Amino acid sequence: MIGSHCAEHFAKKKNKVVVIDNLLRSTIFGSKEKSVEYNWQYLRTIPNVKLLKKDVRDRSQMMRIFLQEKPDLVIHTAGQPGVKYSLENPLDDYEINATGTINVLEALRKSNNKGTFIFTSTNKVYGNNVNAIALKSYPKRYGFKSIKGINEHFSVDLTGHTPYGVSKLTGDLYAQDYAQIFGIKSAVFRMSCIYGDRQFGFEDQGWLAWFVIRYFLGKSVTIYGDGKQVRDVLWVGDLINAFEAFLGRDFRYKGEVFNIGGGPLNTVSLLELVEVLEKYSGRKVAVKYGPWRRFDQKVYVSDISKAKKLLNWKPQVSPYEGLRRLYDWVSQNGGLFKK
Repeated sequence: MIGSHCAEHFAKKKNKVVVIDNLLRSTIFGSKEKSVEYNWQYLRTIPNVKLLKKDVRDRSQMMRIFLQEKPDLVIHTAGQPGVKYSLENPLDDYEINATGTINVLEALRKSNNKGTFIFTSTNKVYGNNVNAIALKSYPKRYGFKSIKGINEHFSVDLTGHTPYGVSKLTGDLYAQDYAQIFGIKSAVFRMSCIYGDRQFGFEDQGWLAWFVIRYFLGKSVTIYGDGKQVRDVLWVGDLINAFEAFLGRDFRYKGEVFNIGGGPLNTVSLLELVEVLEKYSGRKVAVKYGPWRRFDQKVYVSDISKAKKLLNWKPQVSPYEGLRRLYDWVSQNGGLFKK
């Protein structure tokens, strides 16, 4: 979803855009997975976009493509994004997120070492350390007791990870290292919950879209835990604005890490989300509860003050405006979700 929005954004600005995807999720999930195929076909309608069905794990293919295209900017969104999948398939997860990332970095270094590399990392690199922060409990949400959000100096977790957190942290560190050692202008964006239209959510990944789709269909949802867990959420267009802001910065910011999300002013709990979707859909659905999932963070809120200061950026779309946009898109494309 993020990659397709980036491609559309820069192509509409008359840039030549090359999109690389192996459509793996379609291969794994078959007809149940429509998001990759839908966005792939959607990009066919955008001028200036070239689609290549290739795999970032294939080093020789990446080198050949990069030497031919010589990209000025690489936004690396190709990845395995699910915690559950990483627990079930740790080797695949590592090869995609870690090996795939260094393959792309090396291809950029060999083809255009003055190019810019943006890596979409994750808040999961902070892992279970986040759960050590003291919390306050409110009727419908938790909140940090003494801080507003997690900044870039917060310690990454070396013991309380999932395989997904480990593989993404590996790519994250390589992106920083290639800036320091090889001079690549890179930035790491450790994302909180990014959402937007053309998103097909799962319980394991893209939970905002998952809840929106379930409410649209009138189907039950499952909350793992008590529903008071909180995340900061960011509309995909605001994320792309942050990427573009980085492009305009000078080389003092090589290898910078930015925690990126909606920040303290753009948060939502699961219980609050249910209330919003009841209002938007005009219906109640069955809400089931399950046990807390291992390593689930009760609260994650990004401290986005660094991005605000260095990039002169801030979110523009509130969660309630964004959720309305997403619900409207799902409603207008209901045939994609009804069996």
